[in-house]
Amino acid sequence: MVRVSVAPMDSSLRLMTIHAHPDDEASKGAATVAKYAAEGIPSTLVCCTGGEAGEVLNPAMDRPEITENLTAVRVAELETATSIIGYDKVEMLGYHDSGMPDSETNAREDNFWNADLEESTGRLVKLIRRDRPQVIVTYGDDQRHYAHPDHLRVHDISVPAFEKAGDPDWHPELGDPFQPLKLYYTVWSRRRMMSAHEKFLELGLESPFGGDWVERMEDTSQEDRVTTLVPIADWYEVREDALKAHATQVDPESAFWFGLPTDVARDLHPWDDYILARSLVDSPPPEDDLFAGIPGR
Repeated sequence: MVRVSVAPMDSSLRLMTIHAHPDDEASKGAATVAKYAAEGIPSTLVCCTGGEAGEVLNPAMDRPEITENLTAVRVAELETATSIIGYDKVEMLGYHDSGMPDSETNAREDNFWNADLEESTGRLVKLIRRDRPQVIVTYGDDQRHYAHPDHLRVHDISVPAFEKAGDPDWHPELGDPFQPLKLYYTVWSRRRMMSAHEKFLELGLESPFGGDWVERMEDTSQEDRVTTLVPIADWYEVREDALKAHATQVDPESAFWFGLPTDVARDLHPWDDYILARSLVDSPPPEDDLFAGIPGR
């Protein structure tokens, strides 16, 4: 794994990312967090559920001692992955995985999907007021490509939490008000996915992004909404290593994640893609920095 040293910056800057399950933090924006950590900007991960409804997707890990203790195993995997990425703090929001619609897990009263929205938003506001991040990264308002209930709920609580955290009249018992300055949606752009698909074909390899994937990318493309491309080539391996740390969820032989050689994949689309959803500072797109326009940057 390549590590890049960069001169430290103002440590008063902070990033917060909000994810649904253990492993989401590795597949979405891991290299961005590693980049900012190398610059001296710490990050808080808020993981909303424990991933209890996840299945073992790596055949090598499909063993009784793993499947019977999957919740604890996934927490341990999260600890390893976040250490690799460089998160400064990891907070579990405390909800049970909601599973997919119409599943038995989805009917549980203690799951994230069924939680009272004001209460779950309050849990997030408390963390925002405590850690005071200028930038928050969450999931977007268009999730047609993968409408998991927990991913939808991440969006549902993040947007009001961004606003309520700075409101001194909204649940003052949750801490002193603090207003974040920028809210981003993390996305996988069509450009990124098609670059990988075309490279597989160029190398004479079977592409995991063929067939239905091409159609899905066309139907759910948000290319015109992408505002921010954070350069992450020097931290690309961090993402791969963090994904492999989630050994129950990520098969190291998976063509989807690792089908292209690292040195090829690193340079195909050497950015993490974001949509700037809300900004209280002067930061006109296109951007190459989530902290663009923020004092102290």
